[in-house]
Amino acid sequence: MNTLNSASLVNLLGFTVGVALYALLLVMVVRHRRAKTSFDVLLFAAAVLGLLWNAGELFIFITQDFGRVIIPPFLIAVSYSALGFLPSVVVHSAWKNSENKHGKFLTVAAYGLSFFAAILHLRSAISVAVAPSDFALQVLSFGAIALLIGLFVFNFRQPFEKKIVWASALLIFAVSALHLSGDAEDKSWLVELVAHQSSLPIAFVILLQDFRFAFADLFLKRALSLVLVSAVAFGLYVFVAAPLLHYHETHDRNDTQAIAIILTLWVTTALVYPKLHDFAVWLVDKIILRRANYEKLRVNLAQSFEKQENSEDVLETICRELSSALTAREAFWTESRQTETNLSAINFTLNDAEIFIPTGEPPFYKINLQGFAGGRKLLSDEIEMLEAVSLLAARRIDALRVTHERCETAIREQEFSKLATEAQLSALRAQINPHFLFNALTTVGYLINTSPDKAFATLMKLTQLLRGVLSSTKEFSLLEDEMKLIESYLDIERARFEERLQVKIEIPPDSLKIRVPSLILQPLVENAVKHGIAESSKGGEVSISARLETQNNRVFLNLTVANTGADFVKKRENSIGLNNVEQRLRNYYGDAASLRIESKKNEGTRVELRFPTASEPAVRRV
Repeated sequence: MNTLNSASLVNLLGFTVGVALYALLLVMVVRHRRAKTSFDVLLFAAAVLGLLWNAGELFIFITQDFGRVIIPPFLIAVSYSALGFLPSVVVHSAWKNSENKHGKFLTVAAYGLSFFAAILHLRSAISVAVAPSDFALQVLSFGAIALLIGLFVFNFRQPFEKKIVWASALLIFAVSALHLSGDAEDKSWLVELVAHQSSLPIAFVILLQDFRFAFADLFLKRALSLVLVSAVAFGLYVFVAAPLLHYHETHDRNDTQAIAIILTLWVTTALVYPKLHDFAVWLVDKIILRRANYEKLRVNLAQSFEKQENSEDVLETICRELSSALTAREAFWTESRQTETNLSAINFTLNDAEIFIPTGEPPFYKINLQGFAGGRKLLSDEIEMLEAVSLLAARRIDALRVTHERCETAIREQEFSKLATEAQLSALRAQINPHFLFNALTTVGYLINTSPDKAFATLMKLTQLLRGVLSSTKEFSLLEDEMKLIESYLDIERARFEERLQVKIEIPPDSLKIRVPSLILQPLVENAVKHGIAESSKGGEVSISARLETQNNRVFLNLTVANTGADFVKKRENSIGLNNVEQRLRNYYGDAASLRIESKKNEGTRVELRFPTASEPAVRRV
């Protein structure tokens, strides 16, 4: 196959593909128009101009090859004028949403240049019956380079990759226009491809700049598939069919073999097309549109959900991640009415989507995505991803609700335990042995007659004791303050029992500032006196001691109350004060606290309290 035939085949194939692409683009613009409120004039103009150029050139090419009809110069002028306006559409698209005055100036200059070239083409066709005008093509060629420089200078903030896209299109057009202004014969097929098919990359550039999502899924995938299959067909013909047919013509001719070769190549092209289409889909999704890896997105969202502690954070995470992955201008969540549980998981239109979160019980939620970039449409894999994400979010929200309910129940139980402890403490304050009070008053009455000064001192001690017990409302107090109350109580009892009651207190100074439960010792000391000393004719000794010990990196306080008289814990189950102390220790410290009783007949009793120390003892959490 000679060079001229290769170039002719490229042009025939290129113009055919161009007609198909721009016709497909025009159909997509019209179909998209039915669902939109505004008409996309720029894209419509690009489709019409591309059709005029490619259809006109295809008609001229076929007419020149298969007939001897004279082509009207006016038709050629219209075709080349349409080609001359395509660079202006590229410039307009690059500055479409910009408020930059330089962009508007360049757009006006580009259209002015195209109009000037069109006038030159039409003037040449009408006045001298020659088209296209070489001067007009040269003007367009150098004008495209000037526009290219202007875009680089005044549009420097635009990402570099976008600059490369429209810069390549304008540069190809400049080369094409320069070539068309000269002799177009006897050129290689590669030169003809660049020269006559510059409208094809221009179409893709216009789509990429402003309509990436609106038409990429439907137009670009089909367009690239068409271009690829055309390239494969061209390659098979040039590199396989043409050499075989040429060899066939130089030997014994067999038409059956020639037909078999052609049919085999057709079948091969058909078999290759699915792979070419898959490649086009991958190229559009991953390279052009840069769609996210939805499987990876689901995994990342699931991991993010596990870190969230409430439903609002889960919903905010979904909004943030989905708006980024699906290029939505706005994303927010709202509560849904209970009657809407029968809604489908995903509802979407051209510009927004609504994702229902199907939690196990109300309130339900919706994720709203609005303003998809470039008119993006949701594909089947994106809808599948959104359904999976909605289920993941619903399960996490349900789990958080169960956890929160359990925490609330535990908090309520803790509050009940705290209230019960406070009630027990109040009851303990009210349980100051009336027997003790009556005995103390009797002692004061007796001392009034025998020793008025001692009676007065005893009455003051009783007053101090009652004031301290009844005015203390805190759950914890310093051991130092507790011992003051105990000493006041023992002073009164000493006035009553005199030499029969001996007291021994051994409290290290470093223990006095430790916080202990209020009135934790008073019931024990009172029992030691009441049941140990009072019931013994000889009396006895009441001792109170404290010591600190460390175990497993924790410091424990041991408080001991003992007597040398009778057993003061004869019936533990009937001892209201002792049971009260034990229950309060369990509520405050749980298993970390203990109460031990050692009793020997006629030798007295020893009660030991042990619990951890802390600057602020905390009520045990249920």
